[in-house]
Amino acid sequence: MGFVSRLEIRDAGDGLLSERLSLRRFTLADLPLLTELNADPEVMRYLGGVNSPQQTRAMLEGRIIEYYDAHPGLGVWATLLRDSGECIGFHLLNHIQGEQHIQVGYRLFRRHWGQGYATEMSLALLRYGFTRLGLPAIVAIAHLENHASQRALLKSGLHRRGERSFPHPAYAAFGPLAWFERSAQEWLIEHKANES
Repeated sequence: MGFVSRLEIRDAGDGLLSERLSLRRFTLADLPLLTELNADPEVMRYLGGVNSPQQTRAMLEGRIIEYYDAHPGLGVWATLLRDSGECIGFHLLNHIQGEQHIQVGYRLFRRHWGQGYATEMSLALLRYGFTRLGLPAIVAIAHLENHASQRALLKSGLHRRGERSFPHPAYAAFGPLAWFERSAQEWLIEHKANES
């Protein structure tokens, strides 16, 4: 399965494409959508529990919108179905908070689980990060009990490298987290057949 990225994009939020998905930047108008996503107990089960509307607004304004300008090329982007334009959640390529590591990740509405979307756009973002941004390595973290997310990360070509804990308040309460990483050189060799 091939994954396509348009050469003219400024960052992934300008329309990075995979077979079934595309990305766009979030705006303040997306607050109700993000509030709904963050209020689902099942979606947030391994992410510290549901977020209040105030917490989601702070996330949208600080961790998402302000981050675009502070870190060009990186971010959290709305994930859309290409055939309908429906937002199914988000994908990200950004810093683990308090760290220099760049992580890939996602959060999807429950009705879109189990269809391969997490892996599909993660693959496109890994290629984008390695080829467009020149990142030497990309990592990911997942709750130790979130086996579905760990499987998706493995399918995207990351390798499990044990566990790590992080002091930042966003992660500290979780204790050890499953740690995934891959170098650009290794990943690109393995996925050369899927180059666009």
